[in-house]
Amino acid sequence: MKAIQNRLTDLLGVEYPIIQAPMGWIARSQLASAVSKAGGMGIIETSSGELDQIKIEIKKMRQLTDQPFGVNIALAFVKDPDIVQFVIDQGVQFVSTSAGNPAPVVGPLKDAGLTVFHVVPSFKAAMKAIEAGVDGLIVEGIEGGGFKNPRGVASMVLIPMIANKVQVPIVAAGGITDGCSMAAAFALGAEGVQMGTRMVSSAESPVHQNWKDAITNASDQDTMIINQFSSPALRVLRTALTNSLERQDSIDYRSIFSKVQELYFGGDMESSAALTGQVAGRIETVKPVAQIIEETMTEFYETVERMSQHL
Repeated sequence: MKAIQNRLTDLLGVEYPIIQAPMGWIARSQLASAVSKAGGMGIIETSSGELDQIKIEIKKMRQLTDQPFGVNIALAFVKDPDIVQFVIDQGVQFVSTSAGNPAPVVGPLKDAGLTVFHVVPSFKAAMKAIEAGVDGLIVEGIEGGGFKNPRGVASMVLIPMIANKVQVPIVAAGGITDGCSMAAAFALGAEGVQMGTRMVSSAESPVHQNWKDAITNASDQDTMIINQFSSPALRVLRTALTNSLERQDSIDYRSIFSKVQELYFGGDMESSAALTGQVAGRIETVKPVAQIIEETMTEFYETVERMSQHL
């Protein structure tokens, strides 16, 4: 499969501009190494706060692949004041930051030679990240799974709005699962994509089969936003638990996620909220990561070619 050469692949040193989302407890060596070996950018999470385990996962990554990988710093959830030095000490070249103001960490990370992208859910946040000096943006639409801005904007609106105002490369996140959605993101101004729900439902994902089955069986209306009048809002899979929370103005999300590992790894879909994007409605089967990336790139090129023939 022909590699893509653009600003993103040049910065990250990967064949394909496909980044795996940094899901807490999930984005570890088993999944991330599969993404990196397949030519994408595997990401190791820190949002779990289990930094001793993260060190082990990074060591495992280097045993599993010699391809590039990165680390995410979820600023709102990692309370260790030494997190920046921790990431620098791991010897990675790429870091994504999210869930907070990147300004305090961008300088030290870049001074250490790392490439820094920040996840943004709005135009205002994008402009602040540019002012902070980031190398690129991961622009996250409201259709994506996980923690959200209560005033979230769809990718179709947000990506071109930001792309028209910035000079750095943009990665599209939210709603991406295959080559046609990747091509759509490129048409809007992105130079790469980030996949979360598609990777959660991959064969190498460590989550319980019950969650994977719930994704592959989901309809287009089987995710929802909870805590939408407070912060953070969350896009989750529709279950009996989350249905009961939908109309509450404010919820204690920390309490809900106190049993999240019982859902993630025990398969109890009512023990917590399954962070899942709307694109679950388009995912029909569990596939190996390598197959996902290969099929995505094949369809991407086919889509671009088909569009060019109809102009």
